[in-house]
Amino acid sequence: MWTDSIRVARDYVPNKLPHLQKEYEIYMNSSKGIRSKGDLLSPAKTWEQSGDYQQAIGAYLKITVQQNSDYDFLANCWDKAVELAMKFVPERATAVVGTVCERLAAIERFEQAAELYLGVEMVKEAIDMYMKGGLWDQAKRTAAQMAPQYADYVSTQYKGHLTSTGGADAAAMLVGEDPIAGLDMLARQGQWDKCITMAQKQGAGVLNKYVAMYATHCIKSEKPVDALQLFTKYGAPPSAQNFNIYKRLVLDLFSLSSPPYKVWADLRDLLYTLTDAIAQTPAADTAAAQEFEDFLLVSHYYAVRSACHGKKSLEPIAVKLTISLLRHSDIVPVDKAFYEAGIAAKTISQDNMAFVFLNRFLDLCEAIEEKSLDSMDNSDLMDTDIPFEVPLPERHFIAEDKREEIKEWVLAVSVDQQVEQSLSVDERGTYEASLVDAQSKVRSLPCIVSGYPVLRNRIEFRKRSQAANKEDWNKLVMASKVPNSAECQDVLRFLGRWCGAPQNPSYSFQ
Repeated sequence: MWTDSIRVARDYVPNKLPHLQKEYEIYMNSSKGIRSKGDLLSPAKTWEQSGDYQQAIGAYLKITVQQNSDYDFLANCWDKAVELAMKFVPERATAVVGTVCERLAAIERFEQAAELYLGVEMVKEAIDMYMKGGLWDQAKRTAAQMAPQYADYVSTQYKGHLTSTGGADAAAMLVGEDPIAGLDMLARQGQWDKCITMAQKQGAGVLNKYVAMYATHCIKSEKPVDALQLFTKYGAPPSAQNFNIYKRLVLDLFSLSSPPYKVWADLRDLLYTLTDAIAQTPAADTAAAQEFEDFLLVSHYYAVRSACHGKKSLEPIAVKLTISLLRHSDIVPVDKAFYEAGIAAKTISQDNMAFVFLNRFLDLCEAIEEKSLDSMDNSDLMDTDIPFEVPLPERHFIAEDKREEIKEWVLAVSVDQQVEQSLSVDERGTYEASLVDAQSKVRSLPCIVSGYPVLRNRIEFRKRSQAANKEDWNKLVMASKVPNSAECQDVLRFLGRWCGAPQNPSYSFQ
């Protein structure tokens, strides 16, 4: 009825039309109003057909989500308001577009809203609308093609969006915008594999940074072998800022009980490459460089010892290496060093030395509990090169029940008149594993196979000032020639790289 009345008024009594329109609007806004699409459109179409575009625009804009829930219908109505404004009332176009775009955004028609903004050259508003709708590609493209001055603005907003969104996918996308921010985000999320994979594409400097971060994470998580594998795979640059990481890694690995040969071989090879690289830097003659050389030697001893285990002919060498490691108990956990040395000496019936070492081990266990070395008696180790001032571990190397077993053995041996509390001496009258002659103070080279001092019948090498006891060297070479000797062969290959070929070999590397 209202539609017919408005049509008649428009055709025959146009002077009555405005009044009739107002009554209709009051009716439509009342609770009794019927809000069909036709009824909603009727006033707007009537004004449009009469050529009163100002009123028609207003009528189209009065159709809202409160009156109809069909978003396509609403969008078409509002789009018609924009069309009329741009064609017939251009001075209102910008304001109408602004109103319509806000409404379109409210019903999540972001792309349509952005396109309307572009239609009136409101480029910044269009870009914002694209970004509000998550249409980042369109926002970037619009900025690049129409308003380059906003390119950085879009990039900054996109990075902020990805950062706040979180998730591995967002972090991966952020790498494309800001590699460091994206990689940092992946690292914070613990997405280390993806972080390292993406860091590889950013060059060696960036890769090294995130490998070091991942390794630090592994070390803090008490997974030093994982950290070692990282550096083995991606390399360990001779950067001074990484030295503390490498040192912590080495010391944590030295604290392990009995890792497989590959762990020691990987650590040894890593330290060999690192020390060689440090030698080419300004840090070549520093204390840090010497420290890593010491780490290399100890890791080599562990690798050789591991290769010797299980081979009867090489067990004496394994024992010598274990005892030689006491010389490095300022690097190796001191309770571990004395425990292993005592057990090793005991296995070959050197009970005198086993008693000294295991008694010292028990004293160290007490010192660890007391967190002080003040009560230690060093008289048994006088005239040796075993250090007295050593760092105390924070925790014991072996469990309490094992410590009790050692205590019982030491107590039993202490009343055995066949066992003396003394260290074995050699032809110098000096503790047999000491590099320093107790009388002359002459320092001998350590054997690169057993760690014991090289006194005579030596093997010398072409590189470095290294030497080997001929008997120990020949045993190793012979062991490498039998089946299932891959580890011994690997030791010899490493010695070939590290020390060069023997100058006076009884047996060659081949």
